[in-house]
Amino acid sequence: MDRRTSIKWMMSAAAAMQSLQLQAGEAAARDVAPNQSGYGTDPDLVKEWKAGGPWPLTLTDNARLTTAALCDLIIPADEHSPAASKVGVVDFIDEWISAPYPQQRGDREVILPGLLWIEAEAQKRFGRAFPALSGAQQGAIADDICSAAKAKPEFSTAARFFARFRDLTAGGFYTTPVGMKDIGYTGNVPLDRFDGPPLEVLKRAGLA
Repeated sequence: MDRRTSIKWMMSAAAAMQSLQLQAGEAAARDVAPNQSGYGTDPDLVKEWKAGGPWPLTLTDNARLTTAALCDLIIPADEHSPAASKVGVVDFIDEWISAPYPQQRGDREVILPGLLWIEAEAQKRFGRAFPALSGAQQGAIADDICSAAKAKPEFSTAARFFARFRDLTAGGFYTTPVGMKDIGYTGNVPLDRFDGPPLEVLKRAGLA
């Protein structure tokens, strides 16, 4: 399955938390402060923000490894660009689910149980942690949850997790300079020279 191509096409749950934690044996993230402040109504757009700057990152080390492995399965390195984890997508996802806003807190309740499920499933099927699996083994798990419409009933919750995780991975990757170059997006690039609108356009507008 060509995940990079499928993601480019794409770009144009709490109820299971306790049982998943028991399977995985540990939480995927540290608790976030309920009163954590965000950027506020007037964020400093001049400041260069670093990972963990706006608010503390909360994924555990093991969860970050699982996140990196799954990110790279979704957007692997190729001849055009590096894998997703190499351009900060893990930090992006960690920062996103650690943020103090309603949407991000809602995603946290989907992503954390999903990461625990991925680890539990890797141990169940292959007896090893997900990051230690071969690409084929990781792909076998992902193939069962990569389509919510086609997933078996027992994988429906995991499929919802994968859909959101895939969106976050793509959003993080394709908003980096590397990702934008990968899909040919140039954005607002200054021109070396601009001679004004074409004469025919000026005539049509009654300005020439």
